[in-house]
Amino acid sequence: MVAYWIGRTRIIDPSPMTDYVRLAKLAGEKHPHRTLARGGRSRVLEGETAFDRFVLNEFPSVEAALAFYNSPEYQEAVALRMKASDGRGDLVLLESL
Repeated sequence: MVAYWIGRTRIIDPSPMTDYVRLAKLAGEKHPHRTLARGGRSRVLEGETAFDRFVLNEFPSVEAALAFYNSPEYQEAVALRMKASDGRGDLVLLESL
């Protein structure tokens, strides 16, 4: 069953993001997925948000998404994303119906 990776963060230092993107691409080459939305314009319809960066990825399964997330390449990238952000981001894995 398809799974969706929904992430949001607030970038405070964009310089580490260049290396994050490079490492995340390496992980993506080993763990195929589709990026459905990244970065574009967003609008809060209910509630409040302190986030300015969003991503929506589609994986063939929850297991495939977890393999991507737990890969050495992506875990190295996570450390860079944390340096670039205020650390209050969210990452949710949602299995489709």
